[in-house]
Amino acid sequence: MTKRKKIKTKKERAKLMHSYYSRTGFYMFIWESLKKAFIPIVLVVIGLFFINSYVFNINEALQSITETFSRLGVFTFFFTSETLLGLIPPEIFIAWSKKTSEPILNLAILASLSYSGGLLSYFIGKIALKINSLKTYLEVKMAKHLKNSKKWGGFLILVGALLPVPFSISCIAAGMIKYPFKNVVLFGLFRFARFAIYAWAIFQVVD
Repeated sequence: MTKRKKIKTKKERAKLMHSYYSRTGFYMFIWESLKKAFIPIVLVVIGLFFINSYVFNINEALQSITETFSRLGVFTFFFTSETLLGLIPPEIFIAWSKKTSEPILNLAILASLSYSGGLLSYFIGKIALKINSLKTYLEVKMAKHLKNSKKWGGFLILVGALLPVPFSISCIAAGMIKYPFKNVVLFGLFRFARFAIYAWAIFQVVD
């Protein structure tokens, strides 16, 4: 195949993908997710600022947490949360990392734990297929997410990694539809970008 034919084939494939994502509502889903992502970031930063200024000193509260709980304990709790449906907002832990003696290192560990928790969630999704009661529960609980995963695959993993959609839910759905694990590993790397962006915003408020 000549170079010109290869370029033409890639362009045709790109057009087909664009047409498919347009018809299935993927772009609208991304737009809605971006709007949902922007608002929480702004609200978190503004909320932290006002609470810190008029309610109580967040810096002192976070400092108290660092002195009360061991670093291993915080990391264990966070990893468990990120593996089991991501019920606790990561922003709390990002703010905590700023008050530690090694904020960048601890932030990197948090991002790695979140990423690893998502990958573990993928296998939870695969195991769920073998347990009827768990499969039924997740299919009902995550019906919309499973439907979107079947339509958009890896791009939904990317959205889950970057935006305030629990990353573990995206990975569980990927496991349940038997999406290739290597693609989950690849798209999931954007999780590190999310932690860097959120940390930049939160670190401006936490001293």
